[in-house]
Amino acid sequence: MYNKCRLKMKLFANIFFMFFVAFTSIQHCYADCENLQDTCPTVSPKKQTIFINGLPCKNPANITAQDFKTSELSNPGSKDIFGASLKFVTASEFPGLNTLGLSIGRTDMDGDGLVNFHYHPRATEIIFVTKGVLLAGFVDTKNQVFQEFLNVGDVFVFPKGLFHFILNNGFQDATAISVFNSQNPGLVSITATTFDNTVESLENLKKRLASLSEGHDVANLTMPGLESIFS
Repeated sequence: MYNKCRLKMKLFANIFFMFFVAFTSIQHCYADCENLQDTCPTVSPKKQTIFINGLPCKNPANITAQDFKTSELSNPGSKDIFGASLKFVTASEFPGLNTLGLSIGRTDMDGDGLVNFHYHPRATEIIFVTKGVLLAGFVDTKNQVFQEFLNVGDVFVFPKGLFHFILNNGFQDATAISVFNSQNPGLVSITATTFDNTVESLENLKKRLASLSEGHDVANLTMPGLESIFS
């Protein structure tokens, strides 16, 4: 009897240990991996010979100060039909970001530009307004809209995985700088092909977004529901 009890206790201990290991492993997978050394600049993708979940490090002997500087955000990207450009810089373009759990971006908008509804599946985004007046907002999992007018120097946060948008609410071009807490935030967007993209329809869309107030319920948070805003 005693041996049977010991056997059962040992079995339960092993099961608990397996669940503990599995749970802690899942927790570690929720965010980018912790850095195991001071720096780990990325090997150029053109020179990559193995493929892993992330990017391999350069030979420490070949690391230079240039790996930790980028001019990728010096100029805006190409504008889309909404009059906005989104430019992302990840560890692939900026080697010094590798393993640090960070990436950066730049958003430029025409006088009536709009950053279309989108979300980042792997990162929270913080934007810092450097030019213009913006209306920024996001939709939470309770289908509520939270939005604020932003001026130069203001900061706004878009929580991870939530649909958000930015509308230029001023009379001049606007610019914002973004920081993401992942070196590969990803982007999922409602594409322009899902709705009528005539000038009149785009203007109606901007008016509808501007008319939403904080705490206002969106009918449906699913992709079809959000697409209804564009109809």
